[in-house]
Amino acid sequence: MKKITKAVIAVAGYGTRFLPATKNQPKEMLPIIDKPIVQYLVEEAVDSGIKDIILITRVGQSTLENHFDTNLELEIQLEKSGKKEALETVQKVYKMANFIYIRQGRHLPYGNATPLLCIKNIIDKDEPFAYMFGDDLVKGKPPCLKQLINVFNKHKPTAILAVQRTPDEELSRYGTVKYKKGSKINQITKLLEKMPPEKAPSNMAQFGRFIFTPKVIRTAVEHFEKGKFGKDNELWVADLLNELAKKDRVIAQPIKGKWLTTGDPLRYMKTMVEFAIEREDIGPEFKGYLKSLNLK
Repeated sequence: MKKITKAVIAVAGYGTRFLPATKNQPKEMLPIIDKPIVQYLVEEAVDSGIKDIILITRVGQSTLENHFDTNLELEIQLEKSGKKEALETVQKVYKMANFIYIRQGRHLPYGNATPLLCIKNIIDKDEPFAYMFGDDLVKGKPPCLKQLINVFNKHKPTAILAVQRTPDEELSRYGTVKYKKGSKINQITKLLEKMPPEKAPSNMAQFGRFIFTPKVIRTAVEHFEKGKFGKDNELWVADLLNELAKKDRVIAQPIKGKWLTTGDPLRYMKTMVEFAIEREDIGPEFKGYLKSLNLK
């Protein structure tokens, strides 16, 4: 197996929960204070040793593509104004990695595994890669992806998914894993989507961080070509992993750090607060403001 140097970020959704804000911009371009969600994902990947960032987009997402490109007019203006720090901040964005954009065609089915169909000719047959959902952020040291990469390099499974212990009241929102009895490497036998707490196989919820081998892509292509779709006639990562887990090693790795989601307005705002209170420049004053609110 080759070294992991590519990360695929799925950002082709419509962000319907955030309309009308997402009518003309990708949800992943919504800011967490002064940085779009997708940039946090890219920075995590880069900090984990990733060189190439593959963004799976859809038509109408030029703002996302432009964000990771140069803006010559802005840079000239910042340089003329002597705003060196702001100039360096802007230039850092497009210097972080090599960016590749692939449009997800409308002929493809909907689903969180569909971007895998778009990369079948880009990932080599012996090349593992990182796969990221655009909704999830993780505050952790080492970075979440780096933790997964370390486990992959040690055990060489077919796939690894990140999981974290989740309260019962939140469990039904996510997929939960069933661990293989006696496994010492967190191997699973099944991933069940959105089960109520009393039926969930564990309290370990899966979120949008994975390390996949090309076998996962081949399985996605096979499901697509044979019309093997899951719930709501969509192509689901969970269905692919459940099929692979029957014969291969699929690991659900608990992550050290805090998983935060931006998938809906409430959790997006909670994530915003989490990041704001940790900022050295605005954190202390923002904490003071929160304490001053007369909340009932």
